[in-house]
This record gives sequence, structure tokens and C-alpha cells, in this order.
Amino acid sequence: PMLPTAGLDAMQDGLMEAASQRLEDGICTDATYDEMKTALSVDEATAYPGVGLYLVPWKCDAKNEDAIKEECKATIRCYPLKENEAGMAKGKKCFYSGEDATHMALFGRAF
Repeated sequence: PMLPTAGLDAMQDGLMEAASQRLEDGICTDATYDEMKTALSVDEATAYPGVGLYLVPWKCDAKNEDAIKEECKATIRCYPLKENEAGMAKGKKCFYSGEDATHMALFGRAF
């Protein structure tokens, strides 16, 4: 006999898999700053068909972060551990300043 929790476990697994896929599909890894700025300028929370997060090489700089927030309302959401532990930023230039990147940052816009 199937236990009631087996159905719940299967449903939870399905929900988790769908959410993980949506997250993966919603991250752009090769956008320039201008591309991100343009995409987010037309972004509407209820109708936006594109990605919502941008994984980019970043040199930590509070002034630049403030400028990005002012220009396109995007902020750093996190510094993903997996990408930063793997050294993904090594040898890359910051997508905003062009200086050597110190790590990878995930930018997005809140609604």
C-alpha cells in the first residue's frame, strides 16, 4: 500500500524540480551591463518574458553598485558560492567598470 506521505513527497520533489529549472532558466550569464540595463528598463513584474537575474563578473565597489542601482534599479542579490568557489571570475573583467573582477555577482531587480 502507498503511504500518504509518498504522494506528498512526490509532489514536493516535482515542485522543487520545477522551481530549480525556473531559476536556472532565469539567469543570464553572458550579458553586458548595457544589455542588462536595457532589459531591466522594460521589465514589468507581471509581463516580463526574459531572464530576471544576471550572473556577471564584478569588482566590488560601493560607488559603482550605487550607480547601477540608480541607473537601472538592479542590486546585487548574492555572491553565489558555487561559482565563486570554482574561480569563475578569475581572468575576467568587471561587467561595469572593466577592471579585474574579484568575484561573480548575481544582479537583479526587486518588485
